[in-house]
Amino acid sequence: MSSNRRAFLQHLGYGVAGFTLISTFSGCRSTGRSITQRLPRSSPEAQGVSSPGVLAFLAALAKSKHEFHSFMMVRHGQVVAEGWWTPYQPDLTHTLYSMSKSFTSTSVGLAVAEGRLKVSDRVVSFFPEELPATVSDHLAALRVKDLLTMSVGHAKDPTRTLTEEVNWVKAFLALPIANPPGSVFLYNSLATYMQSAIVQKVTGQPILEYLKPRLFEPLGIEGVTWEMCPRGINTGGWGLNIQTEGLAKFGQLHLQQGVWQGRQILPAQWVEEATTFKIQQPVIANPSRPKEQNDWQQGYCYQFWRCQHNAFRGDGAYGQFTIVMPEQDAVIAITSESPNMQGELDLVWEHLLPAMKNQALPPDPASATQLRQTLASLVLQPPHGQPVPPIASDISGKTFQIEPNDLPARSVTFNFQLGACRFTLQNDQGDYSIVCGLENWVQGETDMPGTPPKLIATGHLKGKTKYKVAAAGAWKDANTFVMIWRYNETPHHDQVTCRFEGDKVKVEFLNSIAKMSAKPTDKRPVLQGKLA
Repeated sequence: MSSNRRAFLQHLGYGVAGFTLISTFSGCRSTGRSITQRLPRSSPEAQGVSSPGVLAFLAALAKSKHEFHSFMMVRHGQVVAEGWWTPYQPDLTHTLYSMSKSFTSTSVGLAVAEGRLKVSDRVVSFFPEELPATVSDHLAALRVKDLLTMSVGHAKDPTRTLTEEVNWVKAFLALPIANPPGSVFLYNSLATYMQSAIVQKVTGQPILEYLKPRLFEPLGIEGVTWEMCPRGINTGGWGLNIQTEGLAKFGQLHLQQGVWQGRQILPAQWVEEATTFKIQQPVIANPSRPKEQNDWQQGYCYQFWRCQHNAFRGDGAYGQFTIVMPEQDAVIAITSESPNMQGELDLVWEHLLPAMKNQALPPDPASATQLRQTLASLVLQPPHGQPVPPIASDISGKTFQIEPNDLPARSVTFNFQLGACRFTLQNDQGDYSIVCGLENWVQGETDMPGTPPKLIATGHLKGKTKYKVAAAGAWKDANTFVMIWRYNETPHHDQVTCRFEGDKVKVEFLNSIAKMSAKPTDKRPVLQGKLA
Protein backbone atom coordinates (compact mmCIF):
# COMPACT_ATOMS: atom_id res chain seq x y z
CA MET A 1 0.00 0.00 0.00
CA SER A 2 1.33 3.44 -0.86
CA SER A 3 2.16 5.90 1.91
CA ASN A 4 -0.37 8.36 0.44
CA ARG A 5 -3.16 5.81 0.55
CA ARG A 6 -2.26 4.73 4.07
CA ALA A 7 -2.27 8.38 5.18
CA PHE A 8 -5.68 8.91 3.61
CA LEU A 9 -7.19 5.89 5.33
CA GLN A 10 -5.71 7.06 8.64
CA HIS A 11 -7.30 10.46 7.99
CA LEU A 12 -10.64 8.70 7.56
CA GLY A 13 -10.31 7.20 11.02
CA TYR A 14 -8.76 3.86 10.09
CA GLY A 15 -5.44 3.98 11.90
CA VAL A 16 -2.76 1.35 11.42
CA ALA A 17 -4.45 -0.87 14.01
CA GLY A 18 -7.95 -0.02 12.84
CA PHE A 19 -8.10 -1.20 9.28
CA THR A 20 -6.81 -3.88 6.98
CA LEU A 21 -6.61 -3.56 3.23
CA ILE A 22 -7.38 -7.03 1.93
CA SER A 23 -5.76 -7.88 -1.35
CA THR A 24 -8.13 -9.54 -3.79
CA PHE A 25 -5.53 -12.12 -4.76
CA SER A 26 -3.51 -12.66 -1.61
CA GLY A 27 -5.53 -15.46 -0.03
CA CYS A 28 -6.22 -15.30 3.71
CA ARG A 29 -5.02 -12.37 5.79
CA SER A 30 -4.72 -12.47 9.57
CA THR A 31 -6.28 -9.71 11.65
CA GLY A 32 -4.27 -10.47 14.78
CA ARG A 33 -6.62 -12.80 16.69
CA SER A 34 -4.68 -15.90 17.69
CA ILE A 35 -5.71 -19.46 17.01
CA THR A 36 -4.23 -21.81 19.60
CA GLN A 37 -3.98 -25.59 19.66
CA ARG A 38 -4.42 -25.96 15.92
CA LEU A 39 -5.36 -29.33 14.50
CA PRO A 40 -2.39 -31.09 12.91
CA ARG A 41 -1.91 -30.58 9.18
CA SER A 42 -1.07 -33.16 6.51
CA SER A 43 -0.94 -33.56 2.76
CA PRO A 44 -4.15 -35.01 1.31
CA GLU A 45 -2.52 -38.09 -0.20
CA ALA A 46 -0.83 -39.04 3.08
CA GLN A 47 -4.30 -39.36 4.61
CA GLY A 48 -5.80 -41.20 1.64
CA VAL A 49 -7.43 -38.15 0.06
CA SER A 50 -7.07 -37.39 -3.64
CA SER A 51 -5.95 -33.81 -4.32
CA PRO A 52 -7.64 -33.96 -7.77
CA GLY A 53 -10.87 -34.93 -6.00
CA VAL A 54 -10.72 -31.84 -3.76
CA LEU A 55 -9.86 -29.70 -6.79
CA ALA A 56 -12.91 -31.09 -8.57
CA PHE A 57 -15.03 -30.06 -5.57
CA LEU A 58 -13.65 -26.51 -5.70
CA ALA A 59 -14.11 -26.32 -9.47
CA ALA A 60 -17.74 -27.48 -9.21
CA LEU A 61 -18.31 -24.98 -6.42
CA ALA A 62 -16.89 -22.15 -8.55
CA LYS A 63 -19.39 -22.96 -11.29
CA SER A 64 -22.31 -23.15 -8.87
CA LYS A 65 -24.45 -20.41 -7.32
CA HIS A 66 -23.26 -21.29 -3.81
CA GLU A 67 -21.24 -18.65 -1.97
CA PHE A 68 -18.74 -20.35 0.33
CA HIS A 69 -16.90 -18.39 3.00
CA SER A 70 -14.72 -21.16 4.40
CA PHE A 71 -14.05 -24.86 4.03
CA MET A 72 -11.99 -27.31 6.08
CA MET A 73 -11.56 -31.03 5.48
CA VAL A 74 -10.17 -33.27 8.22
CA ARG A 75 -9.15 -36.91 7.60
CA HIS A 76 -7.79 -39.23 10.28
CA GLY A 77 -7.55 -36.21 12.59
CA GLN A 78 -5.40 -34.22 10.14
CA VAL A 79 -6.45 -31.11 8.22
CA VAL A 80 -5.82 -31.96 4.56
CA ALA A 81 -7.51 -28.99 2.88
CA GLU A 82 -8.62 -25.57 4.13
CA GLY A 83 -9.50 -22.28 2.56
CA TRP A 84 -11.22 -18.96 3.19
CA TRP A 85 -12.74 -16.81 0.49
CA THR A 86 -11.34 -13.30 0.96
CA PRO A 87 -12.51 -11.16 2.78
CA TYR A 88 -13.39 -14.04 5.15
CA GLN A 89 -10.39 -15.08 7.23
CA PRO A 90 -9.36 -18.01 9.45
CA ASP A 91 -9.10 -16.01 12.66
CA LEU A 92 -12.57 -14.43 12.32
CA THR A 93 -15.61 -16.04 13.90
CA HIS A 94 -18.73 -16.71 11.82
CA THR A 95 -22.41 -16.63 12.77
CA LEU A 96 -23.69 -20.23 12.84
CA TYR A 97 -27.46 -19.81 13.03
CA SER A 98 -28.94 -23.25 13.85
CA MET A 99 -25.55 -24.96 13.86
CA SER A 100 -25.62 -23.46 17.38
CA LYS A 101 -28.18 -26.10 18.36
CA SER A 102 -25.63 -28.92 18.32
CA PHE A 103 -23.49 -27.01 20.85
CA THR A 104 -26.57 -26.46 23.05
CA SER A 105 -27.25 -30.20 22.92
CA THR A 106 -23.67 -30.76 24.06
CA SER A 107 -24.24 -28.49 27.07
CA VAL A 108 -27.23 -30.66 27.98
CA GLY A 109 -25.08 -33.78 27.64
CA LEU A 110 -22.41 -32.39 29.94
CA ALA A 111 -25.04 -31.38 32.52
CA VAL A 112 -26.49 -34.90 32.33
CA ALA A 113 -23.01 -36.37 32.85
CA GLU A 114 -22.57 -34.19 35.94
CA GLY A 115 -25.87 -35.42 37.37
CA ARG A 116 -27.55 -32.04 37.16
CA LEU A 117 -30.50 -33.27 35.09
CA LYS A 118 -31.86 -36.23 33.09
CA VAL A 119 -33.36 -36.20 29.61
CA SER A 120 -36.46 -37.80 31.16
CA ASP A 121 -36.98 -34.80 33.49
CA ARG A 122 -40.20 -32.84 32.99
CA VAL A 123 -39.70 -29.33 31.70
CA VAL A 124 -42.25 -27.87 34.13
CA SER A 125 -40.09 -29.03 37.06
CA PHE A 126 -37.41 -26.45 36.25
CA PHE A 127 -39.67 -23.39 36.09
CA PRO A 128 -42.43 -23.59 38.72
CA GLU A 129 -42.55 -19.78 38.94
CA GLU A 130 -43.14 -19.39 35.18
CA LEU A 131 -45.99 -21.85 34.68
CA PRO A 132 -49.41 -20.79 33.35
CA ALA A 133 -52.38 -20.86 35.73
CA THR A 134 -53.53 -24.14 34.18
CA VAL A 135 -50.93 -26.73 33.20
CA SER A 136 -52.25 -28.92 30.41
CA ASP A 137 -51.59 -32.66 30.31
CA HIS A 138 -49.30 -32.21 27.30
CA LEU A 139 -47.26 -29.50 29.04
CA ALA A 140 -47.01 -31.62 32.17
CA ALA A 141 -45.73 -34.52 30.07
CA LEU A 142 -43.11 -32.52 28.15
CA ARG A 143 -39.59 -33.88 28.77
CA VAL A 144 -36.12 -32.53 28.09
CA LYS A 145 -35.81 -35.32 25.53
CA ASP A 146 -38.77 -33.89 23.60
CA LEU A 147 -36.97 -30.54 23.41
CA LEU A 148 -33.84 -32.28 22.13
CA THR A 149 -35.70 -34.17 19.41
CA MET A 150 -37.86 -31.25 18.19
CA SER A 151 -41.01 -33.10 19.20
CA VAL A 152 -42.57 -30.63 21.65
CA GLY A 153 -46.00 -31.04 20.04
CA HIS A 154 -46.61 -27.45 18.96
CA ALA A 155 -48.78 -26.91 15.90
CA LYS A 156 -46.22 -24.51 14.40
CA ASP A 157 -42.77 -23.14 15.25
CA PRO A 158 -43.35 -20.33 17.79
CA THR A 159 -39.89 -18.77 17.53
CA ARG A 160 -40.65 -15.54 15.70
CA THR A 161 -43.77 -14.82 17.78
CA LEU A 162 -42.43 -15.66 21.23
CA THR A 163 -39.13 -13.82 20.83
CA GLU A 164 -41.06 -10.57 20.68
CA GLU A 165 -41.72 -11.09 24.40
CA VAL A 166 -39.34 -10.21 27.25
CA ASN A 167 -39.77 -13.51 29.13
CA TRP A 168 -39.29 -16.24 26.50
CA VAL A 169 -39.53 -19.06 29.04
CA LYS A 170 -42.91 -17.94 30.35
CA ALA A 171 -44.21 -17.36 26.81
CA PHE A 172 -43.06 -20.83 25.73
CA LEU A 173 -44.74 -22.56 28.68
CA ALA A 174 -47.99 -20.66 28.05
CA LEU A 175 -48.24 -21.80 24.44
CA PRO A 176 -50.81 -24.54 23.73
CA ILE A 177 -49.31 -27.94 22.83
CA ALA A 178 -51.49 -29.53 20.16
CA ASN A 179 -49.90 -32.99 19.98
CA PRO A 180 -48.58 -35.41 22.59
CA PRO A 181 -44.91 -34.58 23.29
CA GLY A 182 -42.55 -36.97 21.55
CA SER A 183 -45.05 -37.89 18.84
CA VAL A 184 -44.46 -35.40 15.98
CA PHE A 185 -41.32 -33.71 14.66
CA LEU A 186 -41.58 -29.94 14.16
CA TYR A 187 -38.52 -27.75 13.81
CA ASN A 188 -38.64 -25.46 16.83
CA SER A 189 -35.78 -23.11 17.72
CA LEU A 190 -37.45 -22.07 20.98
CA ALA A 191 -37.24 -25.70 22.09
CA THR A 192 -33.46 -25.29 21.89
CA TYR A 193 -33.65 -22.02 23.78
CA MET A 194 -35.49 -23.89 26.55
CA GLN A 195 -32.59 -26.35 26.75
CA SER A 196 -30.27 -23.37 27.24
CA ALA A 197 -32.58 -21.98 29.93
CA ILE A 198 -32.69 -25.34 31.72
CA VAL A 199 -28.91 -25.76 31.73
CA GLN A 200 -28.54 -22.22 33.06
CA LYS A 201 -31.13 -22.96 35.74
CA VAL A 202 -29.32 -26.07 37.02
CA THR A 203 -25.77 -24.74 36.68
CA GLY A 204 -26.20 -21.06 37.47
CA GLN A 205 -24.32 -20.12 34.29
CA PRO A 206 -25.28 -19.20 30.73
CA ILE A 207 -24.31 -22.11 28.51
CA LEU A 208 -21.47 -20.13 26.89
CA GLU A 209 -19.80 -19.74 30.28
CA TYR A 210 -20.67 -23.31 31.24
CA LEU A 211 -19.10 -24.68 28.06
CA LYS A 212 -15.89 -22.65 28.23
CA PRO A 213 -13.96 -24.84 30.72
CA ARG A 214 -15.68 -28.06 29.63
CA LEU A 215 -15.55 -27.77 25.83
CA PHE A 216 -14.03 -24.63 24.33
CA GLU A 217 -10.88 -24.39 26.47
CA PRO A 218 -9.94 -28.10 26.22
CA LEU A 219 -10.33 -27.90 22.43
CA GLY A 220 -8.39 -24.62 22.22
CA ILE A 221 -11.32 -22.65 20.80
CA GLU A 222 -11.10 -18.91 21.50
CA GLY A 223 -13.11 -15.79 20.78
CA VAL A 224 -16.51 -17.50 20.98
CA THR A 225 -19.60 -15.32 21.48
CA TRP A 226 -23.29 -16.20 21.84
CA GLU A 227 -26.35 -13.98 21.64
CA MET A 228 -28.61 -13.62 24.68
CA CYS A 229 -32.31 -13.08 25.26
CA PRO A 230 -33.51 -9.98 27.15
CA ARG A 231 -33.15 -11.89 30.45
CA GLY A 232 -29.53 -12.92 29.93
CA ILE A 233 -30.03 -16.51 28.70
CA ASN A 234 -28.05 -17.61 25.64
CA THR A 235 -30.43 -18.03 22.71
CA GLY A 236 -29.40 -21.66 22.24
CA GLY A 237 -31.06 -22.28 18.89
CA TRP A 238 -29.00 -19.63 17.10
CA GLY A 239 -26.54 -16.82 17.81
CA LEU A 240 -23.28 -18.73 18.36
CA ASN A 241 -20.22 -17.26 16.62
CA ILE A 242 -17.12 -19.42 16.24
CA GLN A 243 -14.15 -19.90 13.93
CA THR A 244 -14.17 -22.52 11.18
CA GLU A 245 -11.49 -24.56 12.88
CA GLY A 246 -13.66 -24.60 16.00
CA LEU A 247 -16.39 -26.26 13.94
CA ALA A 248 -13.90 -28.83 12.68
CA LYS A 249 -12.68 -29.54 16.22
CA PHE A 250 -16.26 -29.93 17.45
CA GLY A 251 -16.94 -32.46 14.70
CA GLN A 252 -13.66 -34.28 15.41
CA LEU A 253 -14.57 -34.54 19.10
CA HIS A 254 -17.79 -36.32 18.16
CA LEU A 255 -16.01 -38.48 15.62
CA GLN A 256 -13.65 -39.56 18.42
CA GLN A 257 -16.57 -40.43 20.70
CA GLY A 258 -15.92 -37.49 22.99
CA VAL A 259 -12.18 -38.07 23.47
CA TRP A 260 -9.74 -35.18 23.00
CA GLN A 261 -5.99 -35.64 23.33
CA GLY A 262 -6.51 -38.74 25.44
CA ARG A 263 -9.10 -37.14 27.73
CA GLN A 264 -12.81 -37.98 27.76
CA ILE A 265 -14.27 -34.49 27.30
CA LEU A 266 -17.80 -35.69 26.49
CA PRO A 267 -19.12 -39.13 27.52
CA ALA A 268 -19.05 -41.62 24.63
CA GLN A 269 -22.52 -42.78 25.66
CA TRP A 270 -23.85 -39.26 25.18
CA VAL A 271 -22.20 -38.89 21.77
CA GLU A 272 -23.87 -42.13 20.67
CA GLU A 273 -27.24 -41.07 22.07
CA ALA A 274 -27.04 -37.54 20.63
CA THR A 275 -26.07 -38.50 17.07
CA THR A 276 -28.24 -41.55 16.35
CA PHE A 277 -31.75 -41.64 14.90
CA LYS A 278 -34.50 -40.54 17.28
CA ILE A 279 -37.46 -39.33 15.20
CA GLN A 280 -38.48 -39.21 11.54
CA GLN A 281 -39.32 -35.93 9.88
CA PRO A 282 -42.78 -35.77 8.27
CA VAL A 283 -42.91 -37.21 4.77
CA ILE A 284 -42.68 -34.47 2.15
CA ALA A 285 -45.60 -34.31 -0.28
CA ASN A 286 -44.49 -34.35 -3.92
CA PRO A 287 -40.77 -34.57 -3.05
CA SER A 288 -38.27 -33.26 -5.58
CA ARG A 289 -36.00 -36.25 -5.00
CA PRO A 290 -36.22 -39.74 -3.48
CA LYS A 291 -36.16 -39.87 0.31
CA GLU A 292 -32.86 -41.77 0.35
CA GLN A 293 -31.20 -38.86 -1.47
CA ASN A 294 -32.68 -36.14 0.75
CA ASP A 295 -30.49 -35.16 3.70
CA TRP A 296 -33.51 -33.64 5.48
CA GLN A 297 -35.35 -36.97 5.48
CA GLN A 298 -32.73 -39.18 7.15
CA GLY A 299 -33.97 -38.64 10.69
CA TYR A 300 -33.31 -36.28 13.59
CA CYS A 301 -31.22 -36.91 16.70
CA TYR A 302 -30.51 -34.63 19.67
CA GLN A 303 -30.06 -31.38 17.75
CA PHE A 304 -28.07 -33.20 15.08
CA TRP A 305 -29.34 -34.46 11.72
CA ARG A 306 -28.68 -37.83 10.17
CA CYS A 307 -27.24 -37.68 6.63
CA GLN A 308 -26.82 -39.89 3.65
CA HIS A 309 -23.84 -42.29 3.72
CA ASN A 310 -24.30 -42.99 7.44
CA ALA A 311 -23.02 -39.55 8.35
CA PHE A 312 -24.46 -36.98 10.75
CA ARG A 313 -24.25 -33.21 10.89
CA GLY A 314 -25.05 -30.00 12.66
CA ASP A 315 -26.20 -27.28 10.30
CA GLY A 316 -27.40 -23.70 10.20
CA ALA A 317 -29.26 -21.46 7.80
CA TYR A 318 -27.54 -20.56 4.53
CA GLY A 319 -25.01 -23.37 4.83
CA GLN A 320 -23.15 -23.49 8.15
CA PHE A 321 -22.08 -27.14 8.46
CA THR A 322 -20.19 -29.59 10.59
CA ILE A 323 -20.43 -32.92 8.74
CA VAL A 324 -19.12 -36.00 10.55
CA MET A 325 -18.45 -39.10 8.43
CA PRO A 326 -17.56 -42.05 10.73
CA GLU A 327 -17.10 -44.59 7.92
CA GLN A 328 -14.53 -42.32 6.27
CA ASP A 329 -13.01 -41.07 9.57
CA ALA A 330 -13.54 -37.55 8.28
CA VAL A 331 -15.00 -34.17 9.25
CA ILE A 332 -15.95 -31.35 6.89
CA ALA A 333 -16.63 -27.82 8.17
CA ILE A 334 -18.25 -25.19 5.93
CA THR A 335 -19.45 -21.63 6.38
CA SER A 336 -21.36 -20.00 3.54
CA GLU A 337 -24.37 -18.07 2.31
CA SER A 338 -26.48 -20.23 0.03
CA PRO A 339 -30.25 -20.63 -0.35
CA ASN A 340 -29.75 -24.29 -1.36
CA MET A 341 -28.13 -26.22 1.49
CA GLN A 342 -28.99 -29.58 -0.07
CA GLY A 343 -27.09 -28.47 -3.16
CA GLU A 344 -24.01 -27.82 -1.01
CA LEU A 345 -24.24 -31.28 0.51
CA ASP A 346 -24.68 -32.78 -2.95
CA LEU A 347 -21.27 -31.36 -3.92
CA VAL A 348 -19.73 -33.00 -0.85
CA TRP A 349 -21.22 -36.39 -1.71
CA GLU A 350 -20.36 -36.06 -5.40
CA HIS A 351 -16.73 -34.97 -5.03
CA LEU A 352 -15.29 -35.20 -1.53
CA LEU A 353 -16.76 -38.56 -0.55
CA PRO A 354 -15.19 -40.47 -3.49
CA ALA A 355 -11.92 -38.53 -3.00
CA MET A 356 -11.39 -40.44 0.27
CA LYS A 357 -9.71 -43.84 -0.17
CA ASN A 358 -9.10 -46.70 2.25
CA GLN A 359 -5.33 -46.28 2.29
CA ALA A 360 -2.64 -43.66 1.83
CA LEU A 361 -2.12 -42.60 -1.77
CA PRO A 362 1.14 -42.12 -3.64
CA PRO A 363 2.39 -38.53 -3.48
CA ASP A 364 0.99 -36.29 -6.21
CA PRO A 365 3.19 -33.17 -6.01
CA ALA A 366 1.71 -31.43 -9.04
CA SER A 367 -1.91 -31.78 -7.90
CA ALA A 368 -1.04 -31.04 -4.28
CA THR A 369 0.71 -27.82 -5.34
CA GLN A 370 -2.23 -26.83 -7.52
CA LEU A 371 -4.61 -27.49 -4.62
CA ARG A 372 -2.55 -25.34 -2.23
CA GLN A 373 -2.46 -22.51 -4.75
CA THR A 374 -6.18 -22.75 -5.42
CA LEU A 375 -7.03 -22.72 -1.71
CA ALA A 376 -4.72 -19.75 -1.09
CA SER A 377 -6.30 -17.66 -3.86
CA LEU A 378 -9.99 -18.11 -3.00
CA VAL A 379 -11.83 -14.80 -3.14
CA LEU A 380 -15.26 -13.24 -3.28
CA GLN A 381 -14.62 -10.61 -5.90
CA PRO A 382 -15.23 -6.98 -4.94
CA PRO A 383 -17.45 -5.00 -7.30
CA HIS A 384 -15.80 -3.82 -10.51
CA GLY A 385 -16.89 -1.09 -12.87
CA GLN A 386 -15.81 1.93 -14.83
CA PRO A 387 -13.02 4.45 -14.14
CA VAL A 388 -13.86 7.06 -11.53
CA PRO A 389 -16.06 9.66 -13.29
CA PRO A 390 -15.76 13.46 -12.90
CA ILE A 391 -18.83 13.56 -10.64
CA ALA A 392 -16.82 11.89 -7.86
CA SER A 393 -14.68 15.00 -7.34
CA ASP A 394 -17.75 17.24 -7.68
CA ILE A 395 -19.60 15.60 -4.78
CA SER A 396 -16.66 14.49 -2.63
CA GLY A 397 -16.88 15.87 0.90
CA LYS A 398 -20.21 17.63 0.28
CA THR A 399 -23.34 16.96 2.32
CA PHE A 400 -26.63 15.69 0.91
CA GLN A 401 -29.59 16.58 3.13
CA ILE A 402 -31.98 13.61 3.22
CA GLU A 403 -35.75 13.89 3.05
CA PRO A 404 -37.68 12.64 6.14
CA ASN A 405 -37.51 8.86 6.40
CA ASP A 406 -38.00 5.94 8.78
CA LEU A 407 -34.31 4.98 9.20
CA PRO A 408 -34.04 7.83 10.27
CA ALA A 409 -31.20 9.51 8.36
CA ARG A 410 -30.65 13.26 8.16
CA SER A 411 -27.71 13.48 5.75
CA VAL A 412 -25.11 11.47 3.85
CA THR A 413 -21.67 12.35 2.53
CA PHE A 414 -19.21 10.68 0.17
CA ASN A 415 -15.50 11.37 0.49
CA PHE A 416 -13.56 10.04 -2.55
CA GLN A 417 -9.78 10.12 -2.46
CA LEU A 418 -6.77 7.89 -3.21
CA GLY A 419 -8.62 4.73 -4.13
CA ALA A 420 -11.19 4.75 -1.35
CA CYS A 421 -14.54 6.25 -0.39
CA ARG A 422 -15.79 7.05 3.05
CA PHE A 423 -19.59 6.91 3.19
CA THR A 424 -21.06 8.67 6.22
CA LEU A 425 -24.68 8.66 7.36
CA GLN A 426 -25.82 11.08 10.03
CA ASN A 427 -28.88 10.84 12.25
CA ASP A 428 -29.92 12.36 15.57
CA GLN A 429 -27.58 10.02 17.47
CA GLY A 430 -24.42 10.84 15.49
CA ASP A 431 -22.32 9.94 12.46
CA TYR A 432 -21.81 6.41 11.11
CA SER A 433 -19.12 5.68 8.53
CA ILE A 434 -17.92 2.81 6.36
CA VAL A 435 -14.75 3.05 4.28
CA CYS A 436 -14.86 1.24 0.93
CA GLY A 437 -11.89 0.44 -1.22
CA LEU A 438 -12.49 1.22 -4.87
CA GLU A 439 -12.65 -2.27 -6.38
CA ASN A 440 -10.76 -3.59 -3.34
CA TRP A 441 -11.85 -4.84 0.07
CA VAL A 442 -11.07 -2.64 3.07
CA GLN A 443 -11.60 -4.17 6.51
CA GLY A 444 -13.09 -2.01 9.25
CA GLU A 445 -15.87 -1.87 11.82
CA THR A 446 -19.26 -0.22 11.84
CA ASP A 447 -22.30 0.45 13.96
CA MET A 448 -24.31 1.76 10.99
CA PRO A 449 -28.07 1.62 11.76
CA GLY A 450 -29.75 -1.44 10.28
CA THR A 451 -26.55 -3.49 10.06
CA PRO A 452 -25.68 -6.29 9.90
CA PRO A 453 -28.62 -8.15 8.32
CA LYS A 454 -30.06 -10.97 10.45
CA LEU A 455 -32.42 -13.82 9.71
CA ILE A 456 -33.62 -13.66 13.32
CA ALA A 457 -33.52 -10.09 14.56
CA THR A 458 -33.83 -11.09 18.22
CA GLY A 459 -31.06 -11.66 20.70
CA HIS A 460 -28.01 -9.48 21.29
CA LEU A 461 -24.30 -9.91 21.88
CA LYS A 462 -23.39 -8.63 25.34
CA GLY A 463 -21.26 -5.51 24.99
CA LYS A 464 -21.22 -5.68 21.19
CA THR A 465 -21.60 -2.25 19.62
CA LYS A 466 -19.64 -2.55 16.37
CA TYR A 467 -19.39 -5.27 13.73
CA LYS A 468 -16.54 -6.12 11.41
CA VAL A 469 -17.17 -5.16 7.80
CA ALA A 470 -15.13 -5.54 4.62
CA ALA A 471 -16.31 -2.96 2.10
CA ALA A 472 -15.66 -2.22 -1.55
CA GLY A 473 -17.28 0.00 -4.15
CA ALA A 474 -17.27 0.62 -7.88
CA TRP A 475 -18.80 2.98 -10.41
CA LYS A 476 -21.29 1.04 -12.53
CA ASP A 477 -21.77 4.03 -14.80
CA ALA A 478 -21.01 7.75 -14.73
CA ASN A 479 -23.79 8.42 -12.20
CA THR A 480 -24.12 5.17 -10.20
CA PHE A 481 -21.82 4.12 -7.36
CA VAL A 482 -22.43 0.67 -5.84
CA MET A 483 -20.99 -0.44 -2.51
CA ILE A 484 -20.85 -3.96 -1.07
CA TRP A 485 -20.58 -4.14 2.71
CA ARG A 486 -19.61 -7.68 3.77
CA TYR A 487 -20.11 -8.32 7.47
CA ASN A 488 -17.47 -11.02 7.43
CA GLU A 489 -18.25 -12.47 10.82
CA THR A 490 -21.74 -13.25 9.51
CA PRO A 491 -22.99 -14.94 6.32
CA HIS A 492 -24.48 -11.69 5.04
CA HIS A 493 -23.77 -8.49 3.17
CA ASP A 494 -25.45 -5.30 2.00
CA GLN A 495 -25.56 -3.89 -1.51
CA VAL A 496 -25.89 -0.09 -1.41
CA THR A 497 -26.69 1.61 -4.72
CA CYS A 498 -26.15 5.36 -4.92
CA ARG A 499 -27.52 7.21 -7.95
CA PHE A 500 -26.58 10.83 -8.60
CA GLU A 501 -28.53 13.22 -10.82
CA GLY A 502 -27.52 16.84 -10.81
CA ASP A 503 -27.52 17.94 -7.17
CA LYS A 504 -29.67 14.98 -6.04
CA VAL A 505 -28.86 11.52 -4.68
CA LYS A 506 -30.88 8.34 -4.17
CA VAL A 507 -29.48 5.64 -1.85
CA GLU A 508 -31.04 2.18 -1.98
CA PHE A 509 -30.21 -0.71 0.40
CA LEU A 510 -30.59 -4.41 -0.39
CA ASN A 511 -29.36 -6.99 2.10
CA SER A 512 -28.32 -10.45 0.94
CA ILE A 513 -31.14 -12.19 2.83
CA ALA A 514 -33.75 -10.17 0.95
CA LYS A 515 -31.79 -10.56 -2.28
CA MET A 516 -32.35 -14.34 -2.19
CA SER A 517 -36.12 -14.02 -1.78
CA ALA A 518 -38.69 -14.22 -4.56
CA LYS A 519 -39.47 -10.51 -4.19
CA PRO A 520 -36.27 -8.80 -3.03
CA THR A 521 -37.15 -5.87 -0.79
CA ASP A 522 -35.23 -4.30 2.06
CA LYS A 523 -37.02 -2.92 5.11
CA ARG A 524 -34.80 0.15 5.10
CA PRO A 525 -36.25 3.11 3.19
CA VAL A 526 -34.82 4.51 -0.03
CA LEU A 527 -32.98 7.68 0.97
CA GLN A 528 -33.46 10.68 -1.28
CA GLY A 529 -31.57 13.89 -0.80
CA LYS A 530 -30.18 17.08 -2.23
CA LEU A 531 -26.88 18.90 -1.86
CA ALA A 532 -27.02 21.30 1.06
